[in-house]
Amino acid sequence: MARRRPRTERAPRISRRTAALTALGAASLVLFSVLVPVQTVLYGTSLPLSFILGAALCAAPLMSLRHPRWAIALFCAAAFTLPLLVVPALATDAPWPWSVPALLTFVILVGVVTFVHGARAGVFPLAIGALLSLTAPLLRPEVVATPETAGSVTADLIVTTSLAAAMFLVAVLVAGRVRVSAELTREREHSALEESRRALVEERTRIARELHDVIAHSMSVIQVQASTARYRLPEIGDAASVEFDSIAATARTSLTEMRRMLGVLRTEDQTAELAPQQGIDDIPALVDTIRRAGVTIGLEITGSVTDAPQAVQIAAFRIAQEALSNAVRHASGAAVTVRVQADADAVGIRVRNGRAPGSPVSPGGGYGLRGMRERVELLGGTFDAGTTTGGGWEVIASLPLRDASPRDNTPEQPEENP
Repeated sequence: MARRRPRTERAPRISRRTAALTALGAASLVLFSVLVPVQTVLYGTSLPLSFILGAALCAAPLMSLRHPRWAIALFCAAAFTLPLLVVPALATDAPWPWSVPALLTFVILVGVVTFVHGARAGVFPLAIGALLSLTAPLLRPEVVATPETAGSVTADLIVTTSLAAAMFLVAVLVAGRVRVSAELTREREHSALEESRRALVEERTRIARELHDVIAHSMSVIQVQASTARYRLPEIGDAASVEFDSIAATARTSLTEMRRMLGVLRTEDQTAELAPQQGIDDIPALVDTIRRAGVTIGLEITGSVTDAPQAVQIAAFRIAQEALSNAVRHASGAAVTVRVQADADAVGIRVRNGRAPGSPVSPGGGYGLRGMRERVELLGGTFDAGTTTGGGWEVIASLPLRDASPRDNTPEQPEENP
């Protein structure tokens, strides 16, 4: 029996969250490494204060992921203090009150808070930062003493506020799109889950109907034989006739209860199947139908299969049908072989398909394999499915011809034919 090949271990993929955190941390580190020398050289701020205030300013975007209020407060304190430490003579040669690294940090903070915590939270750093921009010129009027400096300060405030507002709008739009995409993904997952449940219920209902047909036929034969025993065997006594009548009545009651059970399982949109149930003798016709579609299929049936019980006949046909359907759907163009072998103890079904390089992969949820497994276990048989050494797929089932109790354990569900 072929076993599934162990899957090749792949290197773990970096999640989007990890990538975003890495990018944000790298941006904060780069801005900090630029802001400290800029504040020290261009604005005359002492090196210790540049380190402390620069660290507070650049750490705010990372801190805002978990603690947005503390991050906004820390950023505002640093952004309020740094412009006040400028040397007036140097402010005419560099942007003020926002330096370029501080401006970029402000824009990133507004974007992160808006994207992660929503538009309402993003308004606070945007509004507070814009208001703080106005306090520095009011507290340090000597910096804007000349018209040239005043124009430069005004331009700096306009550029900073405009870029922060633009980042706010972009973050709102991107966050909305991400939110809609996440909702659609959840809906797709929910729909896929419901579809899997529906497919499983339909398959189980189908199995129940097929077993009902098999058992009902046997019960009907028992009822007829018991009812006609006194006429076919006149030598039996009255006590035996009464016993046969009791057996016939029990059989009729059992048939009635089975019909009620089937009525519960059958939904309103399902109609009764008028065609006889297929068996192992119908597998060649099934193979010929698929061959006409251009699929290369080899068929081999050995042993006597006509004496197999009806439940085994139906299960064997359904397993071959589903396995061939999977092979055609997931390995289009690959050659398929079907082997059915019967002996005194069991009927074995083996369906193997090769690998079709370049064939489109059809997604599957494993519902067909689950249905085949349930059919086999219901009859007390064994089932296995998995990849072969050549990269193809193989389904192996063994259906016992003698009575066997179904297994209690539920083995691991294999994935659908890739």
